[in-house]
Order: sequence, then C-alpha cells, then structure tokens
Amino acid sequence: MQKNTQIYGLRAIIEAINSNEPIDKVFIQKGLKGDISKELEVLLRKNGINTSYVPVEKLNRLTKNNHQGAVANISPITFYTIEELIENTEKKDKTPLFLLLDQLSDVRNFGAIIRTAECTGVDGIIIQKKGAAPVTADTIKTSAGAAFKVPIVKVDHIKDAVFYLQASGIKVIAATEKTDNTIYDVSFKTPTAIVMGSEDRGISPSIIKAADSAAKLPLLGEIESLNVSVACAVFLYEAVRQRMD
Repeated sequence: MQKNTQIYGLRAIIEAINSNEPIDKVFIQKGLKGDISKELEVLLRKNGINTSYVPVEKLNRLTKNNHQGAVANISPITFYTIEELIENTEKKDKTPLFLLLDQLSDVRNFGAIIRTAECTGVDGIIIQKKGAAPVTADTIKTSAGAAFKVPIVKVDHIKDAVFYLQASGIKVIAATEKTDNTIYDVSFKTPTAIVMGSEDRGISPSIIKAADSAAKLPLLGEIESLNVSVACAVFLYEAVRQRMD
C-alpha cells in the first residue's frame, strides 16, 4: 500500500525515525544549529539514513510547509531483509535471479530497472541504505507500479550482500567493462545475482573482486557505454534467453 512520501519538521522526523518509518533520505538545511537538529543528526548517523545538507531554497521547493530546516522522504513501499528475501525465494519452484544495484543514484533509472526486473522474473532487488536512489513517486511512476511487485532489500553494504548470497548458493556476476568476458561467455542458468554499478563510476572494485565472475556488453559503436537501465535490461533478458533454451 502506498504511504505518504514526505515528513517535514525536525521533531516530526525524529519521531518518524524512532517509530521505524522507512525513511529513504533526509534533507537538512546547511548550517542549521540547535539541540534538536543535533539530536536529529545523531539519529541519522546511528540508523545509517541517507542525508544531504542543502540550501534553504531547496527545502522551500520540497515543501510549502514550515519545514524548520529538515524534510524527509518516506518510502512508499515496505522493504525486506535479505534473510526474508532468500527464505521467500527458496519456496518458489524456479531458479532464483537477483539484482544488486551498487550506488545507483538516479530515481528514474531505478524505476526503469524495477520495471524490467518485474518483466524478467527477478526475485528481488538489493540496494545499499546510503547513497542509493530513493524510492520516490517518480520511481513508482517510472516503474509502472512494478515497485509494489518486486521485493526490494536495503543492506548496509553491497559487498556483505554478495557474501550472503554466495553463502546461500547464489552465483554473483558483476556487469563491468573491466573483463574480457561478454554476457555470451557466462552462464545465467544456475541461481544468479547480477550486480549493476552506478551511472558514473560503475561497480566498486572491491565488489568486482568479490564476485564469482564478470561480464560486459559488446559495444560496436564509438560511445563507450549504455545507460545503466538499458544495460541492465540486456543482462536480464540474456538470463531469460538462456533459461528458456
């Protein structure tokens, strides 16, 4: 069920955090002083909540209400734990397919990826708590509602999720140009998790190193990369193609 996606005011945001509301991101006015703002900042750090310090003009654009120097985006969906995701997937009569997004930051790319993931039977999407694109109204719209259908997990660190998946018998494939293998050289027929990187930096080197294998898309033109949502779609449909053979 979709929830209210915004909370404004220092005390209201503190109460929301203490009530375990699924807060995606908090915007705080630069240079804000006072005991309540300090209390909020301590809570944000303690809970690992994505935070941006912005000019007051940004907050004024986010809400016409008395924001007191802080606005929070509340996720319109309920997130899963990675343990719940694996447990629920094991109950299905199918070969698992997961997607990990390493620091993807654009909400529309995120929405497009969720939509493709739903269409290709992805069992769950794993993102990092800090630095990842939030699930906003734009995300929901771009996903065509698929964000309500595909389980989404938030973890402290993507690398920890990689290790957890591997321990659960899931092969992890990193989508990166830093390999000689193309997507046609690797198998997606076994339980698999595909890692996609951020729009500007790609996948973190430590995650590439932790993955079981890596694969790239053959690029025959002069442009060196595809939009991440398009690249993700190609990877997912190659997995579908192999599993249909």
